[in-house]
Parts: sequence; structure tokens; C-alpha cells
Amino acid sequence: MIKVSVMYPNTKDVKFDTDYYKNTHLPMVSKACGDALKGLELDLGLAGRTPNEPAPYVAIAHLTFENLESFQNAFGPNAETFAADLKNYSNVNGELQISELIKF
Repeated sequence: MIKVSVMYPNTKDVKFDTDYYKNTHLPMVSKACGDALKGLELDLGLAGRTPNEPAPYVAIAHLTFENLESFQNAFGPNAETFAADLKNYSNVNGELQISELIKF
């Protein structure tokens, strides 16, 4: 399994519409990726490592897929559509990381 994490940095002037992201953008991604998408989670940043330190990311979406090829086949054809929707929920670009998912 792989995990695709899309992390939105919590910059000084960040704007992030959580309701839109949760109720419109992520369902659009889920529908477009279909059965290739095995799981979807959303983390909303609360705090950093010390008191009064802001979270480094305002939001992180985690998408799981069986393998890299299934992600590329499901996500790739829709990447431009997903990117074009950014203006509807944030003024910062998400950082994408693909990781091997190892469960203990």
C-alpha cells in the first residue's frame, strides 16, 4: 500500500476553507479516483510541538492506494482538474509526498 499526503503549509497569510475542502474538494477527488482509492483521511492542524506554536500544516489529506501505478492511473488524468479547484479553498499550494505505508 502507498499513502499520498497532500500537506498545506500554515503560512503567515494562509487562507483555507475547511468546509469546502471537506465537503466539495475531497468528495470530488474520491469520485474521480473511484475504486483505486482505498482510504481517505483529513488531518486539521491544531498546534506545533511547543505551547503557542502553530501547526506546521493547516491541513493534510492522506489518500491510500494499492500501489504507485494505481495512484498514477487514477490521479494523473484528473490532476489538472484537482489543481484548478485550489482557488476555491486555499491560497497556498499543497506539498505532495508519496510514501510506502507500513503498518505495525
